[in-house]
Amino acid sequence: MFGYGADRRVINTVFAILIIWSLLSMSSAQKLNLLLTLPAVIIAITFHEFAHANAAVKLGDTTPKNQGRLTLNPLSHIDPFGFFLLLFANIGWGRPVQVNPSNYTSNKSRGFCDSMVALAGPLMNFTIALVACVAYLLIYYLGGSVAVFSTTVGTILGYFLQILVAINIGLGVFNLIPLPPLDGEKIFRNLLPTKAQRWLQDNYATLSTVFMILWIFGVLEIIVSPIISALSNVMFFIVEKVILFFI
Repeated sequence: MFGYGADRRVINTVFAILIIWSLLSMSSAQKLNLLLTLPAVIIAITFHEFAHANAAVKLGDTTPKNQGRLTLNPLSHIDPFGFFLLLFANIGWGRPVQVNPSNYTSNKSRGFCDSMVALAGPLMNFTIALVACVAYLLIYYLGGSVAVFSTTVGTILGYFLQILVAINIGLGVFNLIPLPPLDGEKIFRNLLPTKAQRWLQDNYATLSTVFMILWIFGVLEIIVSPIISALSNVMFFIVEKVILFFI
């Protein structure tokens, strides 16, 4: 990941300065949005990385557990740079979970298991987004009968749930991009023929550079943003129809 190998104190200092600068230039509404986005980002990254670790352990590789990654403690999973980006740009990542495919005890192939471990993170994000979507629409349609949901508290909770949906869908979709070092590359690489897998492995560094260039110049955002928006709209539409069917 970008930033590894550099002095962490320097990186953390830069992030602190950027955050302070951003806070000073924000309006009250933007600060409230940031305040609600913060826990949403922590939840998204923490559960994403925990899902990777848990999937690997379930398949027989105890490396994540031995490294203290089989936990819901956010401090074990948050990467400062990825956290900053997800907080302010809705695109980011956590600390990569290390696995050792040779430790898998499943009767499935190592490649298949590796793909499942990589897929676990985005699937967890989509699951959280779905739960938050259901909770938001239940409050929207049924919250009027509960006094607290008719107050400012209910409004803020509803806004937070909307942010939680957006952040988790964004993180899930972003990580499915089939370029290293994202989860999508691991998921799809192991589904390709052996020659194609070898080519991807031989050109990992080049493809990582391509990813960084596409990300820096906003090409990935142009591609991913409509997908995130469409998926969010579809999720709210389907869940709303289901809820309205039962009430």
